[in-house]
Amino acid sequence: MVFNSYTFIVFFAVMLLLHYLPLSWKTKKINLLLGSYVFYAAWNPPFILLLWLSTVIDFFVGRKLYYEENKMRKKLLLVVSLIGNLGMLCFFKYGEFILENFVSIVNMFGMDYHPADPGIILPAGISFYTFTTLCYTIDMYKKESAPVKSLLDFSLFVTFFPHLVAGPIVRPPQLVPQFEKPKMATRKQFFDGLLLLSLGLFMKVVIADSLLANTADTVFNAPMPLNALDSWAGVLAFSGQIFMDFAGYSTCAIGVAMCLGFSLPQNFNNPYASIGFSDFWKRWHITLSAWLRDYLYIPLGGNRKGKVRMYIALMLTMLLGGLWHGASWTFVFWGALHGLYLWIEKALSERRKAKGLAPVKKTGFVGFSLAVLTFLLVCITWVFFRADSFGKAGMLLLSMVGTFGDQGFKLLSTIAILKVAIVIPCILVFQWMMRNRQVTQEAHSMSWWKLGMAWSFLVLMIVWAQESGSAFIYFQF
Repeated sequence: MVFNSYTFIVFFAVMLLLHYLPLSWKTKKINLLLGSYVFYAAWNPPFILLLWLSTVIDFFVGRKLYYEENKMRKKLLLVVSLIGNLGMLCFFKYGEFILENFVSIVNMFGMDYHPADPGIILPAGISFYTFTTLCYTIDMYKKESAPVKSLLDFSLFVTFFPHLVAGPIVRPPQLVPQFEKPKMATRKQFFDGLLLLSLGLFMKVVIADSLLANTADTVFNAPMPLNALDSWAGVLAFSGQIFMDFAGYSTCAIGVAMCLGFSLPQNFNNPYASIGFSDFWKRWHITLSAWLRDYLYIPLGGNRKGKVRMYIALMLTMLLGGLWHGASWTFVFWGALHGLYLWIEKALSERRKAKGLAPVKKTGFVGFSLAVLTFLLVCITWVFFRADSFGKAGMLLLSMVGTFGDQGFKLLSTIAILKVAIVIPCILVFQWMMRNRQVTQEAHSMSWWKLGMAWSFLVLMIVWAQESGSAFIYFQF
């Protein structure tokens, strides 16, 4: 089930009705849990067993980890949890990838080995709920928070339908306490939640799917070299599409949870207004960035054990972050590029400090110019994220710099290029203007008739573009 479907509208209306009926809080939580399972079962019902198994194992192992005093047993329990979670993730998400690479290596040594296709189906959102349960057991091992008392609360924490399939990646202290006492949205929360849901659907259905998706697909699926204008139009279109698609989902998720009285963490904060790549990763997929920082970068040494160790930890974190997104070397290379960008940025920053130079200006024309430069460099990384092979990525990059000249094919219509030429600058300018502001705060500062007109426009455009809607890109991760 996806947010941009009529089925979800009916489902959400039923969940709201059940949530606001005069029932006991425990009954309402059971309704939310059962509803979350129904929401997930809409993709593939048998995979609910995986979700349930992961939930039950981590609940009891986490409790045991917290109270266990024997260090050897404690480490053994942590290993059991890690094997259970990461083993399941590796099998379903990376099984075919590992097998393909193994076959390639074996064939390099002259062995003619061609196994049958394992036909592994990737469960929706497995990367997200695996990281959600992993952070719980790791926190229990470190005793950084108290164990969840109720299996019902823990199950709801893992499977709460707004964040289940594509985040935000939540941690127990962020959500579990909200299940302990009855929760109902205030009038303001409900209003803000519906507004965010409308905005998220507009970002996904209208901008990502209707205005940008076809252009990106045409360019990235082209089997031949293109001219520079078409190449750049396709890459810029995908840059806008991936943001509007994923941030649109997160905005919907936060809005849906808010309508029920719950708060989910912010996942995007105008990332295309970032000045530099450290800033970008503080604004893009915030909950994943924080997870990788706390559970990978810092345990690897972070910036506490010298520059060399810091640079190694940084690159390893970005490589694994790339691999988290998909079972392909192109994703790993995407992560490596971001790691390289962060290396260069840190080196330049240290050099400026050594020379006693003032920090880079982050306001006005200079700041905006740096944000545009950051965006364009990020666009180059999106080529490897979207292309299904290094060959296609390389051909597209060569096309972008005009290598093929008159031999580059022209596939895009003038209208398609104009859409990109209008939409992408509007996204950049809007995000720059909203760089340190929140949509809901701006909405409350508007007069009622201006907000009403803007909201009506969003809804009308969503209805108009609904047939072009498709599944969210990050469902595959």
